[in-house]
Amino acid sequence: MKQTPDDVIESSSAFPEDAIEVGRVLDAWGIKGWLKILSHSADAQALFSSRRWFLKPSEKALPGKPHVVPPVLKILSVRDHADGIVAQAEGIADRNGAEALKGARIFVSRSTFPDAGEDEYYWVDLIGMSVINKDGKTLGEVTDLIDTGPHCVLRIVPAGMSAPVKPDEEILIPFVNAFVGTVDKAAKTIAVDWDTDY
Repeated sequence: MKQTPDDVIESSSAFPEDAIEVGRVLDAWGIKGWLKILSHSADAQALFSSRRWFLKPSEKALPGKPHVVPPVLKILSVRDHADGIVAQAEGIADRNGAEALKGARIFVSRSTFPDAGEDEYYWVDLIGMSVINKDGKTLGEVTDLIDTGPHCVLRIVPAGMSAPVKPDEEILIPFVNAFVGTVDKAAKTIAVDWDTDY
């Protein structure tokens, strides 16, 4: 018998190698097993595009009292709500079942992310890239981004140093056209107009 994509979804629960943490379960929502979700991104398309969410317990689980969560949830419905995002998963039929997942960390496979538009990038794809200025000098490596509201800022560990570094040692470059040129995903480089003495 030929497998359909849905058969593969249901039969594969191995944690994907390209898993990215995209949110967490905040609480139960209503009495029918729906979950209230906190997205780690203002644009929660990764949550909406995946029918499988992989779970890990909260990092705040008490030692000796493991917080057991199912390894994967098959998502039946996800939608925006006034309070954020709510979701319904197969096998969670009541409030008690939903409350048992409170704090669980949600991961999805990077391969299920929707395609980014032209000149749009997922944060996870920028992390680890080398940042090179117009003089060809490698400034360092992107370790994180900061969302300031109007735009994002690249957090860069200077070349020759290893993370973590002190706040006054890292390089912060606004991710805007005035400073950022070409982002080469294949070469994992970001070209910037930024002097070493900024």
